[in-house]
Amino acid sequence: MNPGKPTIRLKSLKRLNQLASEVGRDVAFMEVCGTHTMSVFRSGLRSLLPKNVNLLSGPGCPVCVTAQSDIDMLIALAVDHDVIVCTYGDMLRVPGARGSLEKARGDGADVRVIYSSMDAVTLAQESPGKQIVFAAVGFETTTPATAAAVDYAKRMGLGNFTVLASHKLVMPAVTALLDSGTVHVDGFLLPGHVSVITGWREFDPIVKQYNLPCVVGGFEDEQIPEALVDLVRLVGEGRAELINQYPQAVAEHGNPSARALVKKVFELADVRWRGLGTIPGSGLVLRDAYRTFDAQARFNLSQPKDREPKGCRCGEVITGAVTPPQCVLFDNGCTPTNPIGPCMVSSEGTCQAWFKYHRVGVPKRRRLASMRRRDPKTGKPSVLEVQP
Repeated sequence: MNPGKPTIRLKSLKRLNQLASEVGRDVAFMEVCGTHTMSVFRSGLRSLLPKNVNLLSGPGCPVCVTAQSDIDMLIALAVDHDVIVCTYGDMLRVPGARGSLEKARGDGADVRVIYSSMDAVTLAQESPGKQIVFAAVGFETTTPATAAAVDYAKRMGLGNFTVLASHKLVMPAVTALLDSGTVHVDGFLLPGHVSVITGWREFDPIVKQYNLPCVVGGFEDEQIPEALVDLVRLVGEGRAELINQYPQAVAEHGNPSARALVKKVFELADVRWRGLGTIPGSGLVLRDAYRTFDAQARFNLSQPKDREPKGCRCGEVITGAVTPPQCVLFDNGCTPTNPIGPCMVSSEGTCQAWFKYHRVGVPKRRRLASMRRRDPKTGKPSVLEVQP
């Protein structure tokens, strides 16, 4: 970068401030991607925004929106069955009713961190005497990789490989939020990574049905302000349009090959979301032809009830209803080294972003009692309590 030449980002910020002043009212936009959330905080952009422009974090962190019951089933697999559970790193420390996968591993369960779905398939090929379960979590971005792994396992005849699929779709979640009437926004900063697969046309209904402007944006420091400039401009002009500000990666109809593979392996299903409940047609389950690779069916797992940690407001955070400092646990017993909810665990979690980059001015509150307090009757850790 030439230090003597103004950057695109600075030009965009000046334009953003000018347009915001012309709007003459407060405006709120929701970013629907955990990478956008973290990028905004890490770059310091949040502190540079005009005072009347507010960014809300939506349900864009795949770990954060995974239902508590799905976490509990993974832990049950690790603890109660003689299997090797393979997971991405962000899932390792998400707390469930019986601890976490990290705790299960510490207690002797075989839990391994992998970097791709094919790593789990390779492990199954190399360990014919063990059952391998892959924790398949993520939005449209990671679903094709899971589909490829399952399809390959079927073609290879692998009888010791299954997935516990918690894949979800972005559009049904956005629609559910808008239909709930609890979140009021003036537009959306849409996820670039997801749009690489789906294409930007996927989000047409937000514009046509809800009359809200939308911009698909990249993740670099200069790209996010450019996307916000378009959003504020459209609000000021009173126009609802869908703009692709990430053309170098996102095409109109996405990646047809990836979408075809997903459609071959998965079908739509009504699934649970943290903070949003069950949303019709918002998730994916294996089709009948691949059902033998469903870990829940193979190990006869019943889906437990969702039981959120007491006091945790992660579900409200990921729907833009509250900010992390409004949760009594934030920086008050719940930290990245001691997470109580998934929003503090994930590298894309809003609570972790606030904790790392935006704690200045957040008031200290009451302190939590010891995490090791135990119920005198059962000897088990008791529910978290708060002390003055």
